[in-house]
Amino acid sequence: MRPFPRLHLITDTRPGREPLAVVEAALGVAGEHLAVQVRVEDDATDREAYELAARVRALCAEARAICLVNDRLHVALAVGADGGHVGALDLPVDAARRVLGPYAILGATAREPATARAAVDAGASYLGVGPAYATRTKDGLPTPIGVEGVAAVARAVGVPVIAIAGVTAERIPELRAAGAHGVAVIGALSQAPDPVEATKALWDALR
Repeated sequence: MRPFPRLHLITDTRPGREPLAVVEAALGVAGEHLAVQVRVEDDATDREAYELAARVRALCAEARAICLVNDRLHVALAVGADGGHVGALDLPVDAARRVLGPYAILGATAREPATARAAVDAGASYLGVGPAYATRTKDGLPTPIGVEGVAAVARAVGVPVIAIAGVTAERIPELRAAGAHGVAVIGALSQAPDPVEATKALWDALR
């Protein structure tokens, strides 16, 4: 079985962003070592989500990278993605597992050990843990849990922990030392002047 990717890119579809260009840049650097999670804004239509996910899926397939879809699991199934990810307000993990089937990759969001263990027991393949640090990429996030919070979850479960929110290349060493398998980024690439160089910095810090 191939190693689970340490670098996860979440698409940024806010106005003025170029998600496909960023995905292409990141794939050009990390290739099969990258997981791309397609996430769209809440007001995006299913058709818009499908069209973006289909294009990302094609890019990932060419690079042998993993493609996941956030929240909209029917879109994940429709485009043949490798799996999906559910947050606290999305389908329960056990229900998401039934939708995707027993073999798909299923991520779940957690921020403390009890909910992390419950998510794994319900069928999560990996956990997105955070917010690790403060971030302005997404509104309405709870208080950051910090490196200590990431470490507490990592100690509680046996699946890969992917730290998210406010992640930079400079912060990766302390997150890895805390037990994080890898990191998920949005703004670190979507807002970077040069996404290729930004991906190189992240990937170098993870290796």
